[in-house]
Amino acid sequence: MNRRTVLALAVGAALLASGCTGTGGTSKGADADAPDDPAKVDGTITVLTHRTDLVQDGTMKKYAAEFNKTYPKVKVEFDGLTDYEGEVKIRMNTENYGDVLMIPAVIEKKDYPKFFASLGTEAERSKKYRFTDYTTVDGKVYGQSPLGAVPGFIYNKKVWSEAGITDWPTTPAEFLDDLKAIKSKTDAIPYYTNFKDMWPLTQWTQVNGSVGCDEQATTKLAEGDPWADGADLRTADTLLYDIVREGLIEKDPTTTNWEASKPKLAKGEIATMWLGSWAVIQMQGAAKQAGADSDDIGFMPFPAQKNGTFCAVTLPDYNQAVNVNSDHKAAARAWIDWFTDKSGYADANLALSPLKDAPLPDVLGPYQEAGVKLLDLDDTKGAQVKSIDNQSEVGIYKPDYRQELVDLARGARKGSLDDFLTGLGEKWTEAQKNLGS
Repeated sequence: MNRRTVLALAVGAALLASGCTGTGGTSKGADADAPDDPAKVDGTITVLTHRTDLVQDGTMKKYAAEFNKTYPKVKVEFDGLTDYEGEVKIRMNTENYGDVLMIPAVIEKKDYPKFFASLGTEAERSKKYRFTDYTTVDGKVYGQSPLGAVPGFIYNKKVWSEAGITDWPTTPAEFLDDLKAIKSKTDAIPYYTNFKDMWPLTQWTQVNGSVGCDEQATTKLAEGDPWADGADLRTADTLLYDIVREGLIEKDPTTTNWEASKPKLAKGEIATMWLGSWAVIQMQGAAKQAGADSDDIGFMPFPAQKNGTFCAVTLPDYNQAVNVNSDHKAAARAWIDWFTDKSGYADANLALSPLKDAPLPDVLGPYQEAGVKLLDLDDTKGAQVKSIDNQSEVGIYKPDYRQELVDLARGARKGSLDDFLTGLGEKWTEAQKNLGS
């Protein structure tokens, strides 16, 4: 998962308001059944992808060559799009949006059957795959993510060790104490906000579920106040506020730089950033380029435990889908199945496999050793949450309110934390009432 992927996922709710008015397919609800005989599957398919880097460096062609060993009569062409969300949104006003595509965030879940062919029932697919409920409409699944990620703190182990810290903090208070130790005993910036690039601030919403160790955390967002006392998002936002208020961040958040932050963390100039497992491979790469030790890159869960156990949620990347209008649905379905099951794409990205029986990636080895419980969130009410978020204009998947939170904490904005979070909760619950939630 790269920066563009995470940004697209984070801003998805913001795009919902703009809608997509295309007619989709006339064969609403069409299925893309898995082919029985690879030798009988043929045709040329176009795969739309956000991974322009893998198209440009030839990696996707290599995947296609491996795919052709099983499906020799299928020709796979790739269309790498830099502005994936914007470009695909336009194309989906026609019937020509590739044969396989990553489901853009602008498409509301209830409309998936208009645009995508079903891959089968959730009852059947959920036995084998993670994340099926993220694309399920009326019991049918319309997309499949080829990999997943787990949110957490990326940290420089050497810096934390130099500060005398040997164990992961188990509470927000312990985490703050550790950052204070880093500030007093090392030259590193304890925590880097990536404030200017904005999108990393949206990652804090992914704390939801980890504090209460609750797979129904998304449902609770739909039904309650996310900033009530003890709620996961209140815990997350309070920690971010306290980090900033205690002066444990960079001197001027308005001058941060995402790309520059990677080698700085790798070299120990930055100690900690809240991101996700997808970022580990990027930080390790930055370490190698900077002549630093890639083994110094660590990954830890949010500092909260339930009955003595850390919890962390699992999240899908973009979900691949078959265009309902495709003339080569069998070939398109074959590509999705092969890419998900056989390509090794998740392994190559050090990511969580969508296959439930697959081993955890090496980057999650410390999680496994520490007994961190991984939660597959129930996303049944995910679309409802996005509607509430859009109606309330809070923006839990956008950076704006957390930029305001950081400004509040650093004195660039007037007000109290309690009033700020209470105000968010009031907007949210009012939207719930207006939508009949």
